[in-house]
Amino acid sequence: MPQPSTPPTSRYLSHRLATRREFALFLRRMTQLGVAIAALLLLGTVGFAVTEGVDVWYAFQWALDTVATVGSIPQPDEVGGQIVKVVLIALGVGTLFYALVTVTEFFVAGHLGEVLSQRREQKLIDSLANHYIICGYGRVGRQAARDLRAARAKYVVVDSNPENRELATAVGVRFIEGDAAEDEVLRQAGIERARSLLACADSDAENIFITLTARELRSDLVIVARASVEDSENKLKRAGADRVISPYKSSGTEMARLALHPQLTGVADVDTEYRVEEIVVSTGCEGVNQTIGDIRGGAMIVGLRRPDGTFMPQPAAEIVLCPGDVVMALGTPRTLVRLEELFLPAPDGGSEDGGSEDGGSEDGGPAGEPEHSAAP
Repeated sequence: MPQPSTPPTSRYLSHRLATRREFALFLRRMTQLGVAIAALLLLGTVGFAVTEGVDVWYAFQWALDTVATVGSIPQPDEVGGQIVKVVLIALGVGTLFYALVTVTEFFVAGHLGEVLSQRREQKLIDSLANHYIICGYGRVGRQAARDLRAARAKYVVVDSNPENRELATAVGVRFIEGDAAEDEVLRQAGIERARSLLACADSDAENIFITLTARELRSDLVIVARASVEDSENKLKRAGADRVISPYKSSGTEMARLALHPQLTGVADVDTEYRVEEIVVSTGCEGVNQTIGDIRGGAMIVGLRRPDGTFMPQPAAEIVLCPGDVVMALGTPRTLVRLEELFLPAPDGGSEDGGSEDGGSEDGGPAGEPEHSAAP
């Protein structure tokens, strides 16, 4: 029976706890070494002062010289002093070798470099303000990071998967390896100074916990959450999310809308009742060669892009629309449907003069022939 794989969060916690244990063990060893060296120096100082009859300061220097194996002070004259020196050399050399092995092991294992790197990165994060926190560095999180980077916005990524850390480090992203549902991790990300939080984890349950934790820490924080299932949208809003985005629902809606209305090039929902659409002026459509004032109706024309790439914000009402223009309109679904119908491409093979299919005249006679009266 195959063994279940360890979740990324468990791997991260195990790695983090192991690093902390190694660092704590190193500090404990160094403390023990410091105490042992101090005890040796104290023992040597007392021993030389008693056996050789010197003052305390000179005895301390003698003990330090012996423990460090320098040998700048002459040999003791008394047998007791010589015994003290032999004991100090034996214990001192062993202690110094143990200290060297401990420090070397810590450096070789890379724990010190990891600790210093985390501290440097944490200092950079602590210097941020009005930044964004991206929780989850999957496909949605990476796209959000790219868009924020393109907008020159400052952001921090929080993810528990060590593999995503390598991806983030490769592009220079400030990364915190941890569970975004934990208070301490969000505090490390600077949630007290953040402008907004994006819950982009792959699991809806994780996004709900992240939203709950973030809302508890900051009641005024703007939270945008991802929902994979429609049932999770209401739960995320109850948890404190200001906006909930469903990538699958949004993409499906967009695909169906573009399929039903091929004259559209883009749609953005501004509010529950308003949206912005980019509509192409098709050749032969009803709205071509008309002015902005003639076609806008109840919608607001906020921009016009010509085929050569020229953009006109808030075009004047007397501007005439040409084939290939892209109209950017803001309005309600009802007003925008009217615009979409105006710019529908003309059906192929349609007749613009309104004649019958057989080209006959209204009275059924052949087209173009004059009427003839019946012969008497």
